[in-house]
Formats: sequence, structure tokens, C-alpha cells
Amino acid sequence: MPSSEPSPTGPVHRPVTDESLGTVLVAVVTNLGIAAAKAVGGVVSGSSAMLSEAAHSVADTVTEVMLLASLKRSTKPADEAHPLGYGPERYIWALLASIATFVGGAVFAVYDGIHTLVHGEEPGDPTLSYAVLGLAFLLEGYSLLVAWRQVKGEAARMAAPVGLYVKHTPDTAVKAVLLENAAALIGLALAAGGLLGAQLTGSGAYDGVASLLIGLLLVWVAWELGRSNARYLVGRPLPAVMRAEVREELLSVLHIEGVLELTTLVQGPAEVLVAAKVDFHDLASARQVEAACEDAEAQLRERFPAIRRVYLDPTPTPLPPPPPPD
Repeated sequence: MPSSEPSPTGPVHRPVTDESLGTVLVAVVTNLGIAAAKAVGGVVSGSSAMLSEAAHSVADTVTEVMLLASLKRSTKPADEAHPLGYGPERYIWALLASIATFVGGAVFAVYDGIHTLVHGEEPGDPTLSYAVLGLAFLLEGYSLLVAWRQVKGEAARMAAPVGLYVKHTPDTAVKAVLLENAAALIGLALAAGGLLGAQLTGSGAYDGVASLLIGLLLVWVAWELGRSNARYLVGRPLPAVMRAEVREELLSVLHIEGVLELTTLVQGPAEVLVAAKVDFHDLASARQVEAACEDAEAQLRERFPAIRRVYLDPTPTPLPPPPPPD
């Protein structure tokens, strides 16, 4: 079966990974500082919502450290033990990151909110908390802007609407940063609302409700990210439109008459495997079949730079069954 592997000395197409690394690093530095500030503000004000937001930022920081590990490990070159490379490790670590978001942020926030609603709390001075929330909003907004610019640029390169790209992107690290920062801004607004309600009424119930809502928001984020990564760990093909284009590209190659079976597997944001059973012209020589395989690989990589491995299996078209006897 003719096959092709990326040349170890040739250029490696990794713009998504490099840009993703910068996006995640910005998020890590931002969340680490915000977590400490929120914790101080929560202790001073006695606000459960602020403490939930501190737990939220700690969970985000742990999540993003795991995402950094995923970006690092997934780019290791293929070796004898892993002939198809380490691309799927990105999704394993990102799945663990979504679990960290759930356990470290959502569970704490829900528990703290319920505890405050049941046992009440004595609101303290919210001044410091308001200042922390304002600073956190600016920093989280900047981190979100960095992630949004990357997502918008990648969606434009794929000629896809941003919403559709976010839903289907295989770069789950950037999706995680985007969703977590968006959730962080919503959480900050909820925490501010809880503080304001407690300040105006003297009741900690508003703060407890805000903490509970923050927890439920984190549950949704953890579920969405966990589901996205689990799909790629199970194995996802290229979208139907792109599979049709791959088939079209193969059929445009001289001496290829039919694509009987096409399998595509996304192994990472810039790492796709293509395998196909191909019917070559019956009179094509072995040299022409080999040349057609090389041409097919070159054309696919030119049109889709993320395609890293191409395997073509020469397979004759099955003869139609004989007509039934009269």
C-alpha cells in the first residue's frame, strides 16, 4: 500500500499550536494574579460569591497549566512506540482540565452558595471586593480579547462563521480559554450583583444566589469542554464538506478513477490523517500508480496544510453481481 509520511527535515505546519501557546500563557498569568486578589477580597468582605470567584480563577489557572502541558506533549514527533505521533495527548490533558474546572470551581461554588443560603453570612466591607472585581474584569477582558482575535482569525482562514468554528474547532485549548474567560466575565458580573444586593439589603442571600449561579455556569463550561475533547479522543473525521473536497481532490489526480472508501481522522488542530481505497486506471503501470500517489499527497497537502499523513490503497471497483437466472 503506497503511503506517505511528513518529511523529518521538511517544514512543519504548526501556526495554530504556536498561537495557541501564547493565548494560553496570557490566560495563565492573568488568572493567577486574579485568583489571589479575589481570595483577599472575599476574606475581607466575607462574600461567598467572591470566594467562589477565587475558586473559579484557581480552577482556570490549573486548567490552563494542563492546557500548556497538552500543547507541549502533543507536538512531540512520532517515534517507534507512537508511529502516528502524540497529537491526541492534547485532548487527554484538555479533558483532565475540564474535570479540574468542574471539581475545583463548580463544586466549590455550588457548595458555598448553598451553605450561604442555608446558614447565612455577615456581609463585610465590599469596597476592596469592588476594586478587585473591576481590575479582574479588565484583565479577563484582555485575555478574552486575545483568545477572540485568534479564534476570529482562524475562522476567517477557514472561511467559516465564528460560532460554527468555535463549535467544531479541533483546537480545544483555545476553545477552553475562550469559554473560560467569557464565563469569568459573567461570573464577575454575578459576583458584583451579589455584593450589591447584600450591601443594599443586608442579606447574604443575594451573595449565596450569585455563588450558586457561578457554580452552575462552571458546570456548563466543564461539560461543554469535556464533551468536545471526548469526541476527539473517540475519533472524529473532517467535516462532511471538507471530506467531499478531499474526495474531489483525489479524483482530480491522473490515473485515479474512483474513491471507493475514504477515512479521515483529526489527530490535532494541524494534524489530519487521510486513508482511502482508490481505484486506479486498469492500464496504469506500477510507476504511474506510484506517481499518482505522490501527486495526490502533494495536492492534498497544498489544499489542506493540516493533512500530515496520506495512505492510499489501490483497490479495484467491485464487479456488479451477475443477473439472476431466468
